[in-house]
Amino acid sequence: MDALSWWHAARDSLQRFVLPFRCLLCGGAGADGIDLCRDCAAELPRNRHCCERCALPLAESAALCGQCQRRPPPWDAAWVPFRYAWPLDRLETRFKFGADLAAGRVLSTLWLRETPWAERPELIVPVPLHRHRLRVRGHNQALELARPLAEAMRLPTSVAWLLRERGTAAQTELGALARRRNVRRAFVTKADVAWPGHVVLLDDVMTTGATLAECSRVLRRAGVKRIDVWALARAPIGHR
Repeated sequence: MDALSWWHAARDSLQRFVLPFRCLLCGGAGADGIDLCRDCAAELPRNRHCCERCALPLAESAALCGQCQRRPPPWDAAWVPFRYAWPLDRLETRFKFGADLAAGRVLSTLWLRETPWAERPELIVPVPLHRHRLRVRGHNQALELARPLAEAMRLPTSVAWLLRERGTAAQTELGALARRRNVRRAFVTKADVAWPGHVVLLDDVMTTGATLAECSRVLRRAGVKRIDVWALARAPIGHR
């Protein structure tokens, strides 16, 4: 065991002794090194059958769902290991809107334990927040989820190359068409940047894909050849 591995093991042992893991959902004892019990962890809705292009949950997996056949998204593939449903949605809400960093650690750990993406990208780009919303919220949830993934996969991340130039209304209460209009021309790339050929756009939750689609179009214009989208969870029903 190298020095770093020894330190991580010692730190985890000390944490379990001083502050045992507690399930954030039911209050029971945590298990497997996270603040989630095994029963609650078993309830997490995994996105095992979905569209390979947009990760929309399906009864049977398919290369292209009906929506992608009619209107292919501007990215190449998607990896979204969970569905946005109970109880994961409760953890996500606590993390995103309640600044609950413990919930964020649980979510990032759960994501790390899923099967990694088969084709290795060159760069991970979290979807940026506008500076005003970042000040209000205090953190970018996409960036916080991206950091552990990037570290584990030994990939660089960029938070300065893709920028949200225009503030937008919250997407939550908008329909599919309104979401597309809301984010139109909201993002820009930093000038004089040499983008790599294979980039991952990462967000916490993918609902209709409008934000990821707009970011993808901006990256295409900047010269990126392959774009994959990664998100923690996918809403069961989405219309681009």
